[in-house]
Amino acid sequence: MAGTDRRKSRAADHVDKGAPAVILVRPQLGENIGTAARAMLNCGLSELRLVEPRDGWPNVKALGAASGADTVLSGARVFATVADAVSDLNLVHATTARPREMLKPVLAPGAAIEALRDGARRGARLGLLFGPEKAGLRNEELVLADAIVSIPLNPAFASLNLAQAVLIMAYEWRLAGAAPEEEPPPPPASGSARPATKDEILHLFEHLEGELDARGFYPTPEMRPRMVLNMRNMFERISLTRQDVQTLRGVVRALTGGRPRREPPGSAD
Repeated sequence: MAGTDRRKSRAADHVDKGAPAVILVRPQLGENIGTAARAMLNCGLSELRLVEPRDGWPNVKALGAASGADTVLSGARVFATVADAVSDLNLVHATTARPREMLKPVLAPGAAIEALRDGARRGARLGLLFGPEKAGLRNEELVLADAIVSIPLNPAFASLNLAQAVLIMAYEWRLAGAAPEEEPPPPPASGSARPATKDEILHLFEHLEGELDARGFYPTPEMRPRMVLNMRNMFERISLTRQDVQTLRGVVRALTGGRPRREPPGSAD
């Protein structure tokens, strides 16, 4: 549908710098990436991240399907894993069906965007995670998300293509805020009070899980993956700050002999 106002300056000058990064995980077709990029730029989103695109990158079919959203595609970054793609982000929501074995907040699109905007006001860097067209996100990827977005559709025909899902979330972001020129992005929080990045949280997980492995915490190797997911979900439900992560890592070190044992006050030499 035509509707571009040619009197406006370049589309790249009308993007929301504080908007979430859109992360497409194992997208299968270049055309789907292109139409998702078009949906993003329609709503002022510009940061596109790709995880293992099936047909490689760059992809000429994506450029053709983007209908002019070249600025989004030219800035797209490719990552080997979801953990890499979200490592610098603080707050990530995943659009996927709710897995029964994971206890995570499940939000409608509007509520999810309000939560993201609240995070942005606290200086968080944001992400929206979209799974592959034919299969959902893997459990070890979904555990990195802070919440799941469930789009209420006709239960007898709830299938969306990738660009449709991106457009719904991007439009909700656009609808919930003022135009970019009227709402400058907030300055990022600094120091220990800022929200922890996913990379910092992942290193906390690896530290804790490594110490638990060394001490035979897991009853059987078969039980370990489920117990790891449960623990990671538990911590992801907490809005950890950088200071929280540093404190928890200090607790792990203290409990596992990483620091010299301190004698209680008044004890004999």
